[in-house]
Amino acid sequence: MGHYIARRIIYLFVVLLVVSAITFILMHAVPGGPFDQEKRVPPEVLANLERHYHLDEPLSKQYIRYLNDVLLPHISTTPPSISLDEDFLIKIHIGKIWVQWMNFGPTYSSRSRTVNDIFRQQLPVSMQLGTFALLVAIIIGIPLGIMAALKQNTLLDYFGMSLAIFGVSVPVIVLGPLMVWIFGVELKVLPPSGWGSTPPYLLGFLPTTYGWEFFKYTILPSIALGLGSSAVIARLTRATLLQVVREDYIRTARAKGLQERLVISRHALKNSLIPVVTILGPMFAALITGTFVTEQIFGIPGLGRYFVTSITNRDYPVIMGTILLYAVFLVIANLVVDILYAYLDPRIRYD
Repeated sequence: MGHYIARRIIYLFVVLLVVSAITFILMHAVPGGPFDQEKRVPPEVLANLERHYHLDEPLSKQYIRYLNDVLLPHISTTPPSISLDEDFLIKIHIGKIWVQWMNFGPTYSSRSRTVNDIFRQQLPVSMQLGTFALLVAIIIGIPLGIMAALKQNTLLDYFGMSLAIFGVSVPVIVLGPLMVWIFGVELKVLPPSGWGSTPPYLLGFLPTTYGWEFFKYTILPSIALGLGSSAVIARLTRATLLQVVREDYIRTARAKGLQERLVISRHALKNSLIPVVTILGPMFAALITGTFVTEQIFGIPGLGRYFVTSITNRDYPVIMGTILLYAVFLVIANLVVDILYAYLDPRIRYD
């Protein structure tokens, strides 16, 4: 298992290299530039800006410079001027060695903040929202799928699949305002916008102190964002569980007199959850970085708004940094999924 994890970590750098190259090419292929505005910038000012951000260099040299600054680790014996709690997880202290990695550089839209500053301030909020939305999807989706499979072609089955179809069919842009109007404006039981803050954070995004003052802000956006994913999980859980319960080893367990509850929980459920776990990795990465609509509806200060505005403003460092972060989350989430395979199915080994 250790060798397998080490290989996957090495593959992470290969994935980042390929993703960065494709993103860099597409980003510069789009017409326009980061300093194109309705009011044209004087040529002298534009030339100085491009020289300052090295945009006047050939694209190949710009890409090599980006690789050197962002993807290649920088090792030094001199402590950096920025401490760990002031930067975005790019300084690692190992004995007397300092390793700096993924320093995304300045942002073109703000002189007072860097891309790392944006990630440090906004990414924890998006990670919180994505984590709670995934929990909502799992808590609703898996029991709903199990109930529908065990009560196939009954009223419970029809109800569960109708709820799943509703979750898939109604987008966040419709469900979010409805929830805000009903629970935030009419009933006034939950705040219609905002996001609770309870620093300091554990692991960079989990608040160390939980309370109603924090959770009351998370309920509406988490349900609005996670309901669609719960529908996907419910339908997949139902389909795979129906297939598993017809296998020979399930009939053998029942023939031995094992209780139906144990047959489902010990034998059928674990194997039926393998396809569900497969989609949880990409789903988690997507929920973390793809929450722009939810953040706009509920007024959440997350990362999604900056990613969208960076595309319209041609803010190349923010675009590259966000996509590379998504690639990192996706690779790590898939690695966790592969490790869970070995737990769910003892036949799977990574020796």
